[in-house]
Amino acid sequence: MKKIILTTITIAMGIAGFSQEKYFTRDGHIKFFSSTPVEDIEADNYKVTSVLDETTGKVEFAANMKSFEFEKALMEEHFNENYVESKEYPRAVFKGSVKDFKMGSYNDETQVTVSGKMTMHGVTKDVEFPGMIHFADGNYQMTSKFMISPEDYKIEIPNTVRDKIAKEMEVTVDAKLGPLK
Repeated sequence: MKKIILTTITIAMGIAGFSQEKYFTRDGHIKFFSSTPVEDIEADNYKVTSVLDETTGKVEFAANMKSFEFEKALMEEHFNENYVESKEYPRAVFKGSVKDFKMGSYNDETQVTVSGKMTMHGVTKDVEFPGMIHFADGNYQMTSKFMISPEDYKIEIPNTVRDKIAKEMEVTVDAKLGPLK
């Protein structure tokens, strides 16, 4: 009986210790912004999932394409049906790591580089982005701002609206990750 109790306690402690190494959110934020002389386009997604493994610096972000909200309903409809084809390609995913991640050294906002693979619209590309990371009150705050080209992910923009959509879009990522429980 003692062996069973000790084994159970050991397993429970191992699981508890393991979960403290991973940080998670389901309400991260991704915004993209396209600016041209003709029109500015902005969309927000507040349902971004992210996981950070504190022991390795590995990080993943996943965004459902249909969760992007636009100011105009018609823009949102065109985005999902004509451009990102969200029925066929429902998610954008980044899997990578924070370069030179050092657990316990982010008490101040620290500039980092994140590299890995981004998959969107059925295309996977190696990418590298600048970012900031900060650890406070038991949570990691991760932010990044970078440019992305729809053409790199085979997202076709029809000639009729080409002047309204920038060739590169500014993407802003902001996520507060708490301990995975």
